[in-house]
Amino acid sequence: MDPIVLGVAILGVMFALMALHVPIGFAMAFAGFLGTGFLLGWKPAVTLFGSVPTELMTNNELATIPMFLAMGSLAGAAGMSTDLYRLFNAFVGHYRGGLAIATVGGCGGFAAVCGSSVATAATFMRIAYPEMKRQGYSDELATGCIAAGGTLGILIPPSVLLILYALLTEQFILALFVAGIFPGLLAILLYVSAVLLHTRLRPEAGPAAQRVRWSERIAVLRQAWRVLVLVAVVSGGIYGGFFTVNEAAAVGVCLAFVFGIPRGILRLAVLRGVLAETASTTVMIFVIIIGATIFSKFIALTQLPETLVREITALGLSTWLVVLVLLATYLVLGCIFDSVAAMVITLPVVFPLIVGLGFDPVWWGIINIMVIEIGMITPPIGINVFVIQGMAPQIPMRTIFAGVTWFFVSDLVRLAAVTFWPQISLWLPAALGVLHR
Repeated sequence: MDPIVLGVAILGVMFALMALHVPIGFAMAFAGFLGTGFLLGWKPAVTLFGSVPTELMTNNELATIPMFLAMGSLAGAAGMSTDLYRLFNAFVGHYRGGLAIATVGGCGGFAAVCGSSVATAATFMRIAYPEMKRQGYSDELATGCIAAGGTLGILIPPSVLLILYALLTEQFILALFVAGIFPGLLAILLYVSAVLLHTRLRPEAGPAAQRVRWSERIAVLRQAWRVLVLVAVVSGGIYGGFFTVNEAAAVGVCLAFVFGIPRGILRLAVLRGVLAETASTTVMIFVIIIGATIFSKFIALTQLPETLVREITALGLSTWLVVLVLLATYLVLGCIFDSVAAMVITLPVVFPLIVGLGFDPVWWGIINIMVIEIGMITPPIGINVFVIQGMAPQIPMRTIFAGVTWFFVSDLVRLAAVTFWPQISLWLPAALGVLHR
């Protein structure tokens, strides 16, 4: 059978398995095994199940994933997300829309510790939503800012999705972390602008809270010192060159554990929950990585990406038109799939295509994650919206989507800016000398 035809057929098999609710990692592994068996024979195909896991489990960079996951779980269990929200609230809560701005700031700060979009949204739904309702905020603005703020969890370093992209595409993790800084800050700035515009047009949606005295602000700042130190040590250590990413992850876990001791984190039930959450997420991600690697090896054998590049070149299509089509596709995928699945199932074909068209792989990594992140709040099936509606079933879905619209528009502005001005993401890693090391 022609390798290209086989590649397309196996892609169909993989999507059919996923439609039958086969876990994404197993679906990709089986599809890769099946395709390799038809191309090279069944013995080489079987050996993939031994060689690929062995190769991946000896990769030191893979160890950063469970460590950063554990750091986020420990920080959440120790109440550091609450400390961050109270800190931002103390300084901006007295402005119109201030609690929503505090939520966005808190999500951004916690994302630098947690690295998970769904976890960030769920955490701040528990922390910020009751306070916003108590202050008279509309459900539209309250839920919208939480759903959108949660998406910062997969962009602001240390992001598990950035690490996963780096591992699957053999890019330098630090380069991706640095490249995500300016787009992440731009996201926070545009989200704050969306809140300000919303409350300017509809002042009753986000009334100003009572101003907090400076003595109380200092007290809140002192209470939040743990999470501030954790973010400063981990992020500062990575970007300052004091730690490798692996070392920073290990230091972050230790600090989160030590800082959590006074908060009762040593209780057996709490530790069991942290370990169970970390282990289950790690296993899920590792299975996906193994399946994606097996599938990627098969796709490389078919030369499907190279064929796509040749066909697009022969048709004379603009490379930017191809990028725009891919972005539209990812918006749809981000609505339907988990962020990890949306990226992993497409990378074997899309990444070689992007590189073959002459685009920077680090830039595409940021774009790829950004557009999947936007998909998580895109109607009609944004995953973050469903998480929030599941936690507050009394709020109609249309209300949450109405609130998300303000942030969705700001996301499209950011996506366009980073897409057509790549230096927004590439300037800093190039200036620090970590781009393409």
